[in-house]
Amino acid sequence: MGALSDFLSRLLETYGYIVLFLSLFFEMLALPLPGELLMTYTGLIVYEGHLHWLFSVLAGGAGASLGMTASYWIGYRLGNPFFEKYGARFHFGPDKFNRLSGWFGRYGNKLLLIAYFIPGVRHLTGYFSGTTRLPFRKYAAFSYAGAFLWVFVFITLGKVLGPKWEQYHHRINVYLVVFGVVSVCAYGAYALIKRNRAKYYALAKSWVERAARRYRSLGTVRLLILAAGAAFLGCFSVMIGLIQDFMAHEFAQFDEVVLYLVGRLFGPEWHAPLTRFAALGAMPALVAAILPTLLWIRFRSRNRLLELAFYLAVAAGGEGLEEGLRQLFHRVGPTGGLLTFPSEQTFMALTVYGFSAYLFVRHRGQPKHRVLAAAAVTGLCFLTGIGMVALRLNYPSDAAAGFAFGGMWLTLNVALMEGFRYTVAGALRPRAKVDA
Repeated sequence: MGALSDFLSRLLETYGYIVLFLSLFFEMLALPLPGELLMTYTGLIVYEGHLHWLFSVLAGGAGASLGMTASYWIGYRLGNPFFEKYGARFHFGPDKFNRLSGWFGRYGNKLLLIAYFIPGVRHLTGYFSGTTRLPFRKYAAFSYAGAFLWVFVFITLGKVLGPKWEQYHHRINVYLVVFGVVSVCAYGAYALIKRNRAKYYALAKSWVERAARRYRSLGTVRLLILAAGAAFLGCFSVMIGLIQDFMAHEFAQFDEVVLYLVGRLFGPEWHAPLTRFAALGAMPALVAAILPTLLWIRFRSRNRLLELAFYLAVAAGGEGLEEGLRQLFHRVGPTGGLLTFPSEQTFMALTVYGFSAYLFVRHRGQPKHRVLAAAAVTGLCFLTGIGMVALRLNYPSDAAAGFAFGGMWLTLNVALMEGFRYTVAGALRPRAKVDA
């Protein structure tokens, strides 16, 4: 740590909650103070029993909230005249200010929840919210919630890291900053699309009409093929990135950090539940999903042979594919002896549960059923991965690779099945609309 960080850490050990409160208060006024470092160090002191976790979160959250309140009213007092007079000096004149003010007034309040995780951004949001006259009640609701969330995450993280705090906190801070940046970008894209939805709708409509003129009709099957193809390309891109990282031996630190955190979160008392979680990717659980799916195909499907053939190909072919991949990469897992890259359990859980859910909702599913099916598959896969990692049966990168390879295999088979469905229907009824 630097000299300032060392000094503040010593003060924190001596004066505790007061130093934490004042440090976060002044950091929200844009003073260059190491807020994340102090909060994770506070978590370490909590771990050692010298501070109370709840009181630390309350003190830190109150300091950050009060600092955001002060920065808001300072910005409110500056107002438009400040930017009209001085904005051109830093390339932020009245025109840019007015455009950004309008956007921030519509969407900026929600960004306050995650802006704390991005250094530099959190120091400006209070001033800018006041300058743009964002209603204070709305501002306070989101900024205070974001402040306490931010403080809670970092103090809890320091407590969980415990004796490994100095070794891991820098790396985890980087992960959280990346999370913040990705979240802001995702929300910005969503807000942009929502704001211009009429324009994008017209663009999509014209594209569909052009495609319809070219292909006679754009039925459900073709839409499914396009969606599955796009998902396949996404999974394929992630898979390529994972293979590159694997070949460059870049998983070691990620695996070490995640294994330590998972080990701290799930103690010995979690062994029985974790064993059940891991079993969700084992053969008995998969068979329990396969059997009702086969019955569904038998009694509900309109294309029994096609869907049965692909379902068996997904399950049996997936088992053979993941076995071949593990032999190819030949990475020994945490327990030694077994090859675990990619994870067999996460691969099979995603492919079997995912394809089963797809078949269940394709013909009979309403929108709410599709959402529930997606949530169920996500939950089952997440629990499988947590169980395998927490029991030290897989490295975290093994589980992630299993999801990437499994997603690629799942989406590839969905695209192929719908392609065959469309081709066969087109051959039998060349001018008829393909059955949805």
